[in-house]
Amino acid sequence: MSVRVRFAPSPTGYLHIGGARTALFNWLYARHTGGTFILRIEDTDEARNSQAAVDIILHGLRWLGLDWDEGPTTGAADGPSKGGHGPYFQSQRKAIYQKRISELKEKNLAYEHEGAVKFRMTRHPILIPDIVVGDVTRVLTDREELDPDFVIVRSDGQPVFHLVNVIDDLEMGITHVIRGEDHLSNSAKHIALFRAFGAEPPRYAHIPLILNQDGSKMSKRDAGASMSTYIDGHFDPVAVVNFLSLLGWSPKDDRQLLSATELVALFDLPQVLRHNARFDIEKLNWFNFEHLRTTTLQRYATLAQTVLARAGIDLSPFPAPYIEAALQTCRDKVKQLPDLPAFCDFYFKDEFPYDAIAAEKVFVAAARPIVAQTHAALASATTFDATSIELLFKSIAASVGVKVGAIIHPVRLACTGKTVGPSLYHLMEVLGRDRVLQRIDRALVKMV
Repeated sequence: MSVRVRFAPSPTGYLHIGGARTALFNWLYARHTGGTFILRIEDTDEARNSQAAVDIILHGLRWLGLDWDEGPTTGAADGPSKGGHGPYFQSQRKAIYQKRISELKEKNLAYEHEGAVKFRMTRHPILIPDIVVGDVTRVLTDREELDPDFVIVRSDGQPVFHLVNVIDDLEMGITHVIRGEDHLSNSAKHIALFRAFGAEPPRYAHIPLILNQDGSKMSKRDAGASMSTYIDGHFDPVAVVNFLSLLGWSPKDDRQLLSATELVALFDLPQVLRHNARFDIEKLNWFNFEHLRTTTLQRYATLAQTVLARAGIDLSPFPAPYIEAALQTCRDKVKQLPDLPAFCDFYFKDEFPYDAIAAEKVFVAAARPIVAQTHAALASATTFDATSIELLFKSIAASVGVKVGAIIHPVRLACTGKTVGPSLYHLMEVLGRDRVLQRIDRALVKMV
């Protein structure tokens, strides 16, 4: 059996982190098994749907790297994925639903009721076999015993979620329904509908909920619930995928830092955990830093350039090797990309302000002789790399009888305008002799 799974969001708001995790689990399972991942927009609630919400969902999935495999061929803004296919939209499938509603009526399994259409729900217990939760038997409640039938078409003619969800899963040949555990209560109705259509239901895998740190259910209003937090915050999408994958799933070897390729190879439904997952923003920040720190320098530079451009830092005058060398000195120290511009802007502009408090302390007349001596030594040095510069600084400090910090502090402020930053010797090597000498010259003028 070829695996076919789907992610079926409703476009009524932003992409919730729980929805993103559900999409990811479906995508991982499809890729792991060589199956098909379908994106289906459940937009039958016309009063609450919006194109803006659709765009947010599609943008979020693309940002995470979750490409879908089939759908109507489109070149429209709805956004094709793999093979040029757009997602399915339930609003474009009304004729299919009407045909299936007629089928239920003809079988006397659905009937008109006060302008609506109701489904004749079985009175017998329904077994829900679940790959994650285990077997669950659903019996009617006391209230349902009086009237177990439920509405499948509202009085305004709109088919309800339960009906269109099942019809689409049936029509699209979905083999596995991987969704949040909060949908487990719907499964009995869905199984009954599948059987009413003469079909066996797909296999269910209800994945654990995502909770806040305090154990409460993560709602749309909670901090970190929206995927836009991570997109706008310039997180590494690879890190977010890695973090989300471990919210309710664990590889057999308990590894944590995993690439998308490794996740695809390892992911399987039997490893999905039964207990709810707790969202920990500090842990996500750690994942983000570790992935940024270990990704290729070329990829890091690509991610960084977007952040730097938004901060008004123009990289176009600088060659790629210079940009990459500059960023290499930063990425072990900058934990989040939005902090990068303030940390490294001195690499990309010659005019910058000095930290006022530091300048008052280190740009003093007493520092001028040793800084001038350092300038002269740097100008005549045969090599200009981090190791040579460090040895030169230590040699000058020893000859004058001061600690090397007496040179480091004014030179760092001269070169960067800051008191903290990348390794001074390495940043000087990246800046190059000419820039360094020009910046020290500028600082010497202030040492009066």
